Amino acid sequence: MSKPIIEAVAVSKQYRLGGTWGYLSLRDELAKRFTRAGRLAEEQQTLFWALRDVGFTVQPGEAVAIVGRNGAGKSTLLKILSQITPPTSGHIHMRGRVASLLEVGTGFHPELTGRENIYLNGAILGMTRREIAEKFDAIVEFAEITRFLDTPVKRYSSGMYVRLAFAVAAHLEPEILVVDEVLAVGDAAFQRKCLGKMGDVAKGGRTVLFVSHNMAAVKTLCQRAIHLSHGQVTLDADVETVVLEYLGGLEGLPAEKVWMDPRIRPGDDMFRLLAVRVLDRENRPSSSLLTSQPITVEMEFELTLVHTAFCVGFDLLGPDGNEVFRSWQTDIVDAPPLQVGHNRLRCTIPAEMFNAGTYRIVPKASLHCMKWILNSPDPVTQFETTFDHGESYFLHGGDRPGPLAPILRWEALEPVAREGGAR
Repeated sequence: MSKPIIEAVAVSKQYRLGGTWGYLSLRDELAKRFTRAGRLAEEQQTLFWALRDVGFTVQPGEAVAIVGRNGAGKSTLLKILSQITPPTSGHIHMRGRVASLLEVGTGFHPELTGRENIYLNGAILGMTRREIAEKFDAIVEFAEITRFLDTPVKRYSSGMYVRLAFAVAAHLEPEILVVDEVLAVGDAAFQRKCLGKMGDVAKGGRTVLFVSHNMAAVKTLCQRAIHLSHGQVTLDADVETVVLEYLGGLEGLPAEKVWMDPRIRPGDDMFRLLAVRVLDRENRPSSSLLTSQPITVEMEFELTLVHTAFCVGFDLLGPDGNEVFRSWQTDIVDAPPLQVGHNRLRCTIPAEMFNAGTYRIVPKASLHCMKWILNSPDPVTQFETTFDHGESYFLHGGDRPGPLAPILRWEALEPVAREGGAR
């Protein structure tokens, strides 16, 4: 077997939380060490291990997924692999050029045009101008930004940014391609396009590291996955086995999630999420529901201003962890009014919709076509359904494939007449 293209040996990363000391002058350093206020500030800092003794190897041509909940250490690991931040201890061997797509705009100069940034990124990867020129047309075509090629990228939407960044990273032939959750910014068609391109990259003998909460995408692209939990590798195995462990770790979520502490409420200066609830037909929080009855999702939040582009809603994940649908409060023409201060909205999912299984709610908030406010991939509540709708004997208690099991109406019609009178 050839040497691994990536080798992580006992990699750990420690952060210091709390306190107010940043980059210090000599005077500040002396004040920190020898004054009571400085000593108190230093004592208030706590140490946090984002990664602890992480080790694995990746062979050339492998496509490997890294999965885990928010805070598991996935992004920290990718930043170390991409040489954005060093490990506290342990070491990484990378035997090849790395192209990373970790967040929107990484590696782009905002004042330069799309054209100039393509050449800049290629130069950073060590490519000659001629090599970049040979790939230039393919990059522009893939990114779908021909009209805006000579516009400074600071004027690009987040979707345009992502399209160009991914096109550059995937086409400039790095030996290792590192992609984080940033692809969630793009639309569904572009995400499929990216998955296809990453598959081509891996088939061409290059290596892909892929972080995603979309288990369907993970299983489509990768044969192997690494599960991170609390900064440690809990499983490194085939993708099906790891996905099952990851989904199993989501069990036990409540039907009601309330953020009592204002300091940890999800959101930003405009929006703060207070609570998410799954309600039964009596409007009581319940994690055990019948498919014959409607199911209600309630969201409580605070707004400091009402923006015309503001959307709040949720993703529904099915038993396999894949997205079943997304719903926004703005999906209907007569959307419920919002107000500065406290808001409480309810969305009712019709009866006789679900199959039996476990379903999870992932809250979302955004300014439409402008920015995400809340885009965590992690569910916060869940519910279990028992199949009890439909009277036909052939339903067999609901043992049919897929997360949905609607009872649809069928009717018989007269056969369509064919030419020559035949039916």
